[in-house]
Parts: sequence; structure tokens; C-alpha cells
Amino acid sequence: MSEIEALLDTLTGLPRTRPAGPAEAEILLARLRSAAARWADLLYEAHDGTRRQLPPRAEAALMQAFRRAEESYVELEIALRDCADHRDPAH
Repeated sequence: MSEIEALLDTLTGLPRTRPAGPAEAEILLARLRSAAARWADLLYEAHDGTRRQLPPRAEAALMQAFRRAEESYVELEIALRDCADHRDPAH
């Protein structure tokens, strides 16, 4: 199975209903963070493998897509850290 197929399986396996509470919401965020990391990795690898074969604007667009995916990962990481801090205020 390719990495893209594995990522699609992960995304289609996400619950389609609202989380029942904070614990389920945190689990969902963790799964989304993992998917975002995989997507960013795939975009980086695609850019690295094609950068000499693409026209300049296409290369720049692919790099921008990678950066946005990486930003999504970082935002989800921040959200998870906030959940952990909220769960354990002494932490």
C-alpha cells in the first residue's frame, strides 16, 4: 500500500460524529496531527523528488503546499499541548 493510500485510509477512518467529550476530542486531534504530519512528509518528498523537473511556479506552489501542511501540523500540536495543560493544570 502506498503512503497516500495509507493516509487516505487514516482520514476515511476518522469518526464522522462529534466527539462525546474532551477525551474523544483530544484523541481526534491526535489522529489529525498524525495525518497532518504524514501529509507534510509526502509533500516534502514530492517536492524533493520533482523540484528539478517542475517549472518554477509549480515548484513554488508545491513548496507552499508543504509549508501549509507543516503549519497545520504545528497548530494541531499546539492544540494538543493546550488540551494536556487543561487536563493537568499543574503540568
